[in-house]
Amino acid sequence: MSAFQAEYPPAGSPQAAAAYLGALMDGLAGAGVRHLIFCPGSRSTPVLLAAHAQGRLRLWQHVDERSAAFFALGMAKVSGDPVALLATSGTAAANFLPAVVEARYSRAPLILLTADRPRELREVGAAQTIDQVGLYGSHVKWSVDLPLPEASPRMVRHALATAARAAALAREAPAGPVHLNLPLREPLIPPELLQAHGGISDRAGAPAAEEPARPPLPRVTAGRLLLDDEALAALAGELRRVKRGLVVVGPQEDAGLLEPVLRLAGVLGWPVLADPLSQLRRRRPEAVGDVPVITAYDAFLRIPEARERLAPDGILRLGAAPVSKALNQYLERYQDVPQWVVDQAPGWRDPAQVASQILWAEPGLLVEALARACRGGSHDEAWLALWRGLEETSARVLAGAGTLEAPGGLFEGRVLTELLPLLPDDGLLVVGNSMPVRDLDTFHRGQTGARILGNRGASGIDGVVSTALGAAAVWPGPAVLVVGDLSFYHDLNGLLAARLHGLRLTVVLVHNDGGGIFSFLPQAELGPLFEPYWGTPTGLDFAPAVAMYGGRWLPATDWDRFREAVAAGIQGDGLTVVEVRSDRARNAELHRALWDRVARAVRPLLEEAP
Repeated sequence: MSAFQAEYPPAGSPQAAAAYLGALMDGLAGAGVRHLIFCPGSRSTPVLLAAHAQGRLRLWQHVDERSAAFFALGMAKVSGDPVALLATSGTAAANFLPAVVEARYSRAPLILLTADRPRELREVGAAQTIDQVGLYGSHVKWSVDLPLPEASPRMVRHALATAARAAALAREAPAGPVHLNLPLREPLIPPELLQAHGGISDRAGAPAAEEPARPPLPRVTAGRLLLDDEALAALAGELRRVKRGLVVVGPQEDAGLLEPVLRLAGVLGWPVLADPLSQLRRRRPEAVGDVPVITAYDAFLRIPEARERLAPDGILRLGAAPVSKALNQYLERYQDVPQWVVDQAPGWRDPAQVASQILWAEPGLLVEALARACRGGSHDEAWLALWRGLEETSARVLAGAGTLEAPGGLFEGRVLTELLPLLPDDGLLVVGNSMPVRDLDTFHRGQTGARILGNRGASGIDGVVSTALGAAAVWPGPAVLVVGDLSFYHDLNGLLAARLHGLRLTVVLVHNDGGGIFSFLPQAELGPLFEPYWGTPTGLDFAPAVAMYGGRWLPATDWDRFREAVAAGIQGDGLTVVEVRSDRARNAELHRALWDRVARAVRPLLEEAP
C-alpha cells in the first residue's frame, strides 16, 4: 500500500465522498448559494448528506423532478442568485431539461447537480444509468463530468474551485444554468454514520473532527461591460440626430432600469414602448418628467394605417423579444432604419435579423451614460403627440372591456383589469403563457407597482405553477399566479410544494376548457378538425385536486366574487385557487370586438397626423 493510500481513504469510498462533496457544498454556500432543491434518490445520497451537514444551505424537498426544477427557476428569477438543484441518476436528471431550457433562454442562474454511476458502470447495462455527460447540451453555460471523489488536499481544492467557478458562471451576465455531473460509488453512506438503530445523526456527512481545515474559497470578481469613450460618443451622436425615434424595452428582470430609460427617453424626446414583462409598466416615479410610456401598442399597431403613419427614424432596443406579435412585426417592417440592440455579451436578441448594430454592454450602465451624453438633441413634437394620443385613446377604449361580457362565463380580458389594482406594491405577479401574458400586454396600464414575471425564454406552458411557487418561496410579499387550465393541468404536481413547505400563493385559474390561444390562430378556421386537434377540451374539474393539496377553492361567478376571492387569497395563508370560467370561442370574438373599437377610435388621429 502506498503512503498516499494509507493517508487518505480510497477514491470513491464513502469517506472520500464525504470530504470531497463537503468541500463542494462549502464552496457553493461560500459563493452565495442559499437554496438546494432536491428529489429523494439513492445515488444522490452522499450529495444530500453533504448539503445537510453544511448547515448554510436551505434544503427544499420535492417529489417530481420537473416541478422541482421549475421551482428552482422561480427562486433564481426572483433572487438573482444561483439556486442548486439535485437529482439522482437516470431519467430523474432528464426531467430537469424543460426548466434548464427555460433558464437558458430567460437567463436564470441554476446549478444542476446530477448524481451518476461511476465510469465502470456506464454503458454496460447497469440499472438506472443513462449517458448523463453533457446531458443538457448547449442549454447550459458549462458542463463538467467531475472525477470520482477523493479526500486529498489537491482534490478538496478542486471541489472548492469547481463550486466557485460554477456559481460565478451561473451568475455572470448573461446568467444561466451550469451542470456538475457527480459519479459516486457504493457504498453511499459511511458505516460510521449509521447508528445502532439505523438512524442518521443530525450532522451526518460532516467531515471527521481530525480533518484538516479547508483552504479558502477562490473569489471570483467580474466587471461590468461598458462601451469605451469613443464608441459611446459616436453612439450618442447617432441617437441625437434621430428626430422620430423609439425606445423599445422587451422582457427583462432589472427593475432598476426604469428610471434610467425614462431619463434617456426624456433627453431624446422619444416615446418608450414597454413590454408587460419589462418592469417599466410600474407606477412611475415623479422625478423623470413627462415621458410617454406606451402600453397599448399591441392594439393600435394591428391597424395598417397606424403602421404606415408611425414610420420611425431609429429604434433603440433593450431586453428580449416583446410579447406582442404586432410590435415584432412593426420592428421587422422598418428594417431599413437604424435599430440599435443593447445586450450583454454574447447575447444576440434579434430574431428578425434587422439590427443595424449590436451593442454588447451592461444595459443599465449604458443607458445611464447615454442619458448624460445625449443632451442637446432635437426631436419631433408632432411625433411624440401622435404616440401620446394613440396611447390615451386606445387605453380609454380598452378600459371599457368590462362592458363586454360572455354568456355563460366571464370575459377573460377583464381578469387583469380587475386583478392589477388589487395587487399591493410589494406583491409579485406571475403570468402564464398563451392568453394570460397577452391579456397582461393588452390591459396593464401601470395600475400596480408589483413585480411581474413570466417564463418567456422558451415561452412554454410547462412548469408555470412550480415557477410561481418557487418565486413565492423567496418573495417577501404576497404572490399571485394567473394561468390557463391547460398550463395548470400540465404542472398540477407542482402544487405539492405549497403543502410541503407551507407556501402562500393565490392562483387565478382562467378555465376555458382547452387551449384558448388557438382560437386566435389560423387553425381555428379548420372547421370540424379544430376542436379535437387544437381546442384540447379536457372536461376537468380541478376543485378535488386543489383540495387534495390542501388548498382553498373559490369559484368566481361574477366580478364582485372575483375581487372578494382574490383579496382573501392575498390576505390569507397557504394556497388559494380562484377559478374564472369562460368560453373560448366567445372570448376570441370579444377580443376582436375590442380591437375593432380601438381601430375606430384612433383613425381620426391617424388621418389628422402630419
